[in-house]
Amino acid sequence: MTTLGGTAVVTPAGVVSPGAVDVDGDRIVAVRPARSPVPDRILVPGFIDLQVNGHDDIDVAGADEDGWERLDALLLAQGVTTWCPALVTAPLDAYGPRIERVARAAARSGGGRPHIAGVHLEGPFLGGAPGAHPGEHIRAIDPDWLAALPDLVRIVTLAPEVDGALAAIRALTDRGTVVSLGHSTATFEEATAAAEAGARMVTHLFNGMGPFNHRAPGLAGAGLTEARLVVAVIADGVHLHPAAVTTAFRAKGRGGIVLVTDAVAWRAHRAGRAEVALSDGAPRLADGTIAGSALTMDAAVRFAVNRCAVDLEDAVAAASTTPAVVLDLADRGRLVPGARADIVALGPDLDVQSVWLGGVEAG
Repeated sequence: MTTLGGTAVVTPAGVVSPGAVDVDGDRIVAVRPARSPVPDRILVPGFIDLQVNGHDDIDVAGADEDGWERLDALLLAQGVTTWCPALVTAPLDAYGPRIERVARAAARSGGGRPHIAGVHLEGPFLGGAPGAHPGEHIRAIDPDWLAALPDLVRIVTLAPEVDGALAAIRALTDRGTVVSLGHSTATFEEATAAAEAGARMVTHLFNGMGPFNHRAPGLAGAGLTEARLVVAVIADGVHLHPAAVTTAFRAKGRGGIVLVTDAVAWRAHRAGRAEVALSDGAPRLADGTIAGSALTMDAAVRFAVNRCAVDLEDAVAAASTTPAVVLDLADRGRLVPGARADIVALGPDLDVQSVWLGGVEAG
């Protein structure tokens, strides 16, 4: 048995301060008040990022074996213990090899690396707000192609206003795939109908969608008010003003919002096949369109807490607990007995000090 202690332990029931987490093998067996001196750190569940296109100089779509190892290290450094590689809009025949590349990475032997929960397909069935996605590859929904997707695909972002969207949402939901709504100029009514059909999430709220209007609230309004939809936000201070992040947290409450990075290989100047350059805090196309982020998950948590008046418990839930619920991963995202011992130690400034994967400290 191993005991990890901290001046605070963040649990779904509140903060235990000072607290201790008892770990046996890869499982948490107890979370309790500390009975001896503890380090000055905050223990939280490992972060879960549902949308990662790449990081630094490594792009998911083209990563080789060394690239996956680099991604592992980059993710662990920011406290991410479970994640979804994201593949952006491309020709349909390009997805197969890319998904297979992710499958090989997920099947690597040995431990000490963050768990790949599945692929997030962001496109190509997008609508009237494509953003940086290549318009020439955005296309009508292909039900047969969707039906043939492997189980490794866990999330599909599509636009609810495109023809056949509701049928596609029902079919994907029936097979256990999470449908997220994004890159869309859907009306409030279209977005609500998509939630009724089974959609569970909104991809990067306020970004890649029509604007919120007090008479035509659109997808953003549906995301903020529809209890069946969890909204994802990119909390980097570029994609969203701090007030927008605060608004989302207050409107949705704990359990209704997830933090994502939507990070790309900005140092390699790549976002999928698009060429980008870091400018004014975000990767951008030549015309200034934002194309993903240079955000890390620990920085998103710090931004939410320090700039957006979000309680630490709510920020941790958005970075860990709620993403686990979205993916139906009942064994992680919470520091409770029986959960997998994926644990992050944060310093007083919310910087990542240590990470444990299944009870083993990552080197």
